[in-house]
Amino acid sequence: MLGNYVNALAIIVGSLVGLLFHKGLKEKYKTIVMQAIGLSVLFIGATTALGGLLNPDSEPILFIISLVIGGIIGELVGVENALERLGAKLQQRFGSPENNVARGFVTASLIFCVGTMAIIGSLDSGLRGNHNMLFAKSVLDGITSMVLASSLGFGVIFSAVAVFIYQGAIVLFANLVEPYLTIAVIREISIIGGILIFGIGLNLLEIIKVRTANLLPAILIPVIYYLFTG
Repeated sequence: MLGNYVNALAIIVGSLVGLLFHKGLKEKYKTIVMQAIGLSVLFIGATTALGGLLNPDSEPILFIISLVIGGIIGELVGVENALERLGAKLQQRFGSPENNVARGFVTASLIFCVGTMAIIGSLDSGLRGNHNMLFAKSVLDGITSMVLASSLGFGVIFSAVAVFIYQGAIVLFANLVEPYLTIAVIREISIIGGILIFGIGLNLLEIIKVRTANLLPAILIPVIYYLFTG
């Protein structure tokens, strides 16, 4: 669990540093920083998804089916609403009118949890005691949390809890989940994750409101697909 502890701590420290800039930034600078973050997230999402899709072994329409089915499941379960309610409670406890805790928490949690480094790094940590990938992810997440917190505010720091629980579960149950997280499954999850990150970028730029949290169940569809076809 060492890598997971370090990852969560890096997000907390990065967020605290970012908050120092958040308090001193004028509104026009917060706006341009937010646009820069939004464009960067769009690029990361697009390249991640395309990297998987260009793989000759990828399933050409599995990601479409996964997103559709996953979106329906997410709407039925109400994933986005649940996260927003949690964010609203955090807002009441820690927020202020100019500091949207819910937005920072949801956005950062999705960015840090949706990705192959979180899965593969947690598996390596749980199975082999190799924390190197989670250490590398910690550096990236720490920097990203600093930038996010400088614009989105205090809510980003709570994403450390979501990351700790999500990655910690994979670490603890690595022996059970490893047989199902094959190279093919991780590739397809990466494609879907990239698309979800792209959706987060659209939200940050306020181009369109994508209910990305309700699309999260899509990540499980490739696991089910290869379980029956592999």
